[in-house]
Amino acid sequence: MFRVSYDLHMHSCLSPCGDMDMTPGNIVGMAMIKELDVIALTDHNTVKNCPPFLNIAKQYGIIAIPGMELTTMEEVHVVCLFEDLKKALSFNEEVYGKLQKVANCPEIFGQQVIMNDEDEPVGIEENLLINATDIGFDDVWELVNRYDGVMIPAHIDKKSNSLLANLGFIPEDSKFTCVEVKNMDNWHRLKREHPYLEKCNVITSSDAHYLENINEPINYLTVREKSVRGVLDAIREVIS
Repeated sequence: MFRVSYDLHMHSCLSPCGDMDMTPGNIVGMAMIKELDVIALTDHNTVKNCPPFLNIAKQYGIIAIPGMELTTMEEVHVVCLFEDLKKALSFNEEVYGKLQKVANCPEIFGQQVIMNDEDEPVGIEENLLINATDIGFDDVWELVNRYDGVMIPAHIDKKSNSLLANLGFIPEDSKFTCVEVKNMDNWHRLKREHPYLEKCNVITSSDAHYLENINEPINYLTVREKSVRGVLDAIREVIS
């Protein structure tokens, strides 16, 4: 067994709320400076900056996971992580097809820049990525599982865009095995109030939109192997 430091929720310059300095290369570089073992890129409703993110991370020997912060029709944010880039890209196509299409206004919401392996801009996403999709929260687990991914309800202790804030409860037929909390001091209270969480793993990540907000190596997962699969298997594991 191994302990790995992680930050599994970060936004690049493709998210309209992400700083333009949050290029794939800069994210990897900052993670290296901070000596993180595992990082994930989770832009809003897209994985289009994950290919360069993974390629750059591979050059530096850091474990990188392709991901997305999906917005459901109820505007609940869900972190979705994948072992396989091809499946992540296929998931991206399905999600994009269900994104509510509204043209982005960069002056209001920010740029949405697609990058290449050289950390150079190669395109702009025209539709606003922070919009809701037509995917209901109850449908996320099955959809993500179809692509061998993992769903993690994001920052469930936040007062907006979270499972508990927007739905007010955890659906009885939920199948997710991990949640993200913004403040770990809330975890014991949340488990008392929502018994379903007793069987869930918990992570806390930065949700970084700026380089300086990427986590220090203070949060750890115990994994059977130091790999993307090892990380996702640890998240999938149900606590008995």
